[in-house]
Parts: sequence; structure tokens; C-alpha cells
Amino acid sequence: MNNARDNILKRLHDYRISEEIPADSDYASHHDWNTEERIKRFSDRMKAVHAEILNATADSWLNELASICSRKNLRNLLLSPHSQWGKQIAAQAERFPPLKYFSQPFEAWKNELFTDVDAAFTGAYAGIADTGTLIIQPSPDEPRSWSLVPPVHIAILEQHRICTTFTEAVARGSIESPLPSNLLLISGPSKSTDIEQTLAYGIHGPQALIVILV
Repeated sequence: MNNARDNILKRLHDYRISEEIPADSDYASHHDWNTEERIKRFSDRMKAVHAEILNATADSWLNELASICSRKNLRNLLLSPHSQWGKQIAAQAERFPPLKYFSQPFEAWKNELFTDVDAAFTGAYAGIADTGTLIIQPSPDEPRSWSLVPPVHIAILEQHRICTTFTEAVARGSIESPLPSNLLLISGPSKSTDIEQTLAYGIHGPQALIVILV
């Protein structure tokens, strides 16, 4: 028994790796993309998974939002009147379908959220060009259910917040510090397939994701 054990230990001791150790992964490597290239790659990747990308400016984004509400025949729009963007929408409420605001606990209005809300509007903290991903940081004013439950999710993202990778988004401070306990990474509307591989949208979340870039 001792001889067998000694032989095993000797083989382990004498073992040498014959192959070279693989190089470190380049997953987080930096691509030298300028702002224009980051915007293009982010938009292309989002469109590839059936998200809608609209380019606007600080002066025109409200027009884009009003147009979305009209062509989608939205009966209402859920938003926070306290956010940077929500304040501007609320100030011109007559241009939009009835606006919904919720300040009570989730349990008090979850039935309305699941049955009556047509669309929710939220801000986005950053975008990832490499994967075509929105980074949403839920808050008491814009809880995570807003980007998960209504059939249509409309997000607004400032172009300068589009980073190459998630690592860069953290390093550049696009995400607030200290890092929050919860971030949502969204790459397109909700989609699922059945056993026959039939693709359907909106099974586990919004049917439509619309991103307004400003």
C-alpha cells in the first residue's frame, strides 16, 4: 500500500506541464473605438436583437417620445416626475398620453402595473458598445419592475455614456460609486422560444425596447 502511495506522490511531484500556459483572456481588452464608433456598434447590436434605436438631441428628444406614444397608440405612460427626464415630460404633459406616477409601495399598485400600464419610461446609466447592452440602475423613483413588466420599455441614454465594455463603464465612473447592489443589463426586448423553436417576444418582459439616444 505504501509503495502504491509513494508512486502516486512521486508521479505528482515529477509532473511537469508540457504545454504553454494560455494567455490571459482578452475579454476586457480595450478597443480603440471613438465616440462615433461606439454609438454605431451599440446601435447595430441593439437593432440586431429587435430593439429600436432613435437618435435625438437635447432639444428634439421630447418630439421623438411624443411620436413613439402616437405610433404605438399608448394609452398611458409610466414615469418618475422627479427624474431629470421625467420633469421635462411632466412639464409638457399635454403632448403625451395620460402620465402615471407611482409613489406608494409596490404591493399597493402592482395589479395596475401588470394590467393597465402600456409603457414605462426610464433613464439609462450607461451603454456597452461591445455587446449592445443597456445598463439600468433601479432606484426608488424608477424601480426595476418598470423595465421588466410593462409591454413597452422606453429608455433614454446620453451618447457620452456609451462605453466599450462593462469594465470601462465602471472604470470611467459611468456607474455611480460606490457600486449599487443591483444593476440591470438589458440587451433587447424579452424573447423566448417554445419546444418547436418558435420565437416569441414579450413572454417574460417587454415586447418592445426603444432607446432614445441624446
